[in-house]
Amino acid sequence: MEVLSVTDSGRRRRWSAGEKIRIVEESLSRPRNVALTARRHDISRALLTRWRKDYREGLLGDEPALTFAPVMIAAEPAPVAAPPAAELESSGAVTVAITLVNGRHIVVPAEIDPALLGRLLPVLDGA
Repeated sequence: MEVLSVTDSGRRRRWSAGEKIRIVEESLSRPRNVALTARRHDISRALLTRWRKDYREGLLGDEPALTFAPVMIAAEPAPVAAPPAAELESSGAVTVAITLVNGRHIVVPAEIDPALLGRLLPVLDGA
């Protein structure tokens, strides 16, 4: 005869918010990594998918959800002639020169609104 205590909870486990966040971030580290991460931590893919959704919505703890931006690093930049920026230089304003992946150049004032620059760059890059 087996005696079960009231405290036995079967297979149900409790995960802290920190553990959930760590597991979700591990699943986000590479594309198509959900099933592998779920198997590694012995949880279902559905549960991990739910945690990922909660993570994106900022519901997995007090920390705001992280967002990722794709970055591409060129092995060796091609030599490019400096773009003409006589108008901005003659005014004495501090400028920033940006060379896009497609070879286009843009020179903007250093005080430019980041939101405006964020909307402008994808248009110039052709994305």
